[in-house]
Amino acid sequence: MAKTLELLFATLQGKTAVLSIDDPKEPVDLAKVKQAMDQIITLNVFTSRTGDYISKKGARVVERNVDDYEMN
Repeated sequence: MAKTLELLFATLQGKTAVLSIDDPKEPVDLAKVKQAMDQIITLNVFTSRTGDYISKKGARVVERNVDDYEMN
C-alpha cells in the first residue's frame, strides 16, 4: 500500500494544483501541513500552468493498493 499526502492549492486562474508527498508521516499533523502550505504560498515556491498558488484548498492522504497478477 502506497500512501501520498496531496496538498491542494487554488491558482490564479481558479484551478486546482496538487503537490504530492510520498510516504507521509502519520498521523498527519494538520497544523504543520497548514503552516507548510502557507509558506509555499507566501514564498511563491511553485507555480503551475494555471498560475501561482494563491490559497489553500485542502489536503488529503491517498492510499493506493495494487494487486499484481502473473500471466504465464
